[in-house]
Amino acid sequence: MSLDIKLHKNDLPENLNLGPIVASDAEFTGLTPGKDKLCLIQLCSADSKIVHIVQFDRDTYKAPNLINLLKDSNIKKIFHYARKDLEMIKYYLKIDVQNIECSKLQSRIGRGYSDQHSYKTLVKEFIGIDISKQKQSSDWGKKNLDPEQLKYSATDVIHLYKIHEELNKILIREKRMDLYKEALKYLKIRVDLDLALINHDVWSH
Repeated sequence: MSLDIKLHKNDLPENLNLGPIVASDAEFTGLTPGKDKLCLIQLCSADSKIVHIVQFDRDTYKAPNLINLLKDSNIKKIFHYARKDLEMIKYYLKIDVQNIECSKLQSRIGRGYSDQHSYKTLVKEFIGIDISKQKQSSDWGKKNLDPEQLKYSATDVIHLYKIHEELNKILIREKRMDLYKEALKYLKIRVDLDLALINHDVWSH
C-alpha cells in the first residue's frame, strides 16, 4: 500500500484541517513518563490517506497547533490503546485530549470471541492485511528517522478508522455500545491514576 507521509518538525502547519474525525497514535522511547520521551504523534483524517507525523522538539514540546487539535472537543480522535498514549501526551503536552475513541477498548468489550486485541490482530481481521511490527521497538528518539520507521508509524493510523467502524458494528450487535461509552468516561481517571503511579486495579479486593 502506498502511503503519503508528511513529516512536520515540532508542530502541525497552521490552518491544517483534518476534518471531524482523526485517527491518532504516538511513539515513545519507552513506556515510563519522565524517564522515557514522547517522540511522535501521527494523525490521519477519516477521508484521506495522507498521514501527518509531528516530530517533537523534546526540549520544549511547544506545539500549539497540534495541542489545539487534540483539545478540540468537536474533533473525534481515534486511538488504539488510548490509555498509554494519553498518559504520555498529558505528561509532556500538559493537556487532556478531548473526544476520544479507543479501538482496543472497543475490541475488549465487543470481541468476546477472541483474547487477542492488538492493532496487528485487528488489521488482520478487518482489513485482511498482515502488517509488520518489526520497527515497533526501534529508536524513536533519533533526529533523522529512517523511511521504514516513518512507514511503520503511518501504518499505525491508516487503518484505524475502518477498524473503529467495524468494532462499532459489533458493539451495536452485541448491545454493548452503552457499556463501551461508559467505559470511555473512565479513561481520564485511569490516566491520572497511572501518572500517580497507581497502575493496579483500584477496584480489586
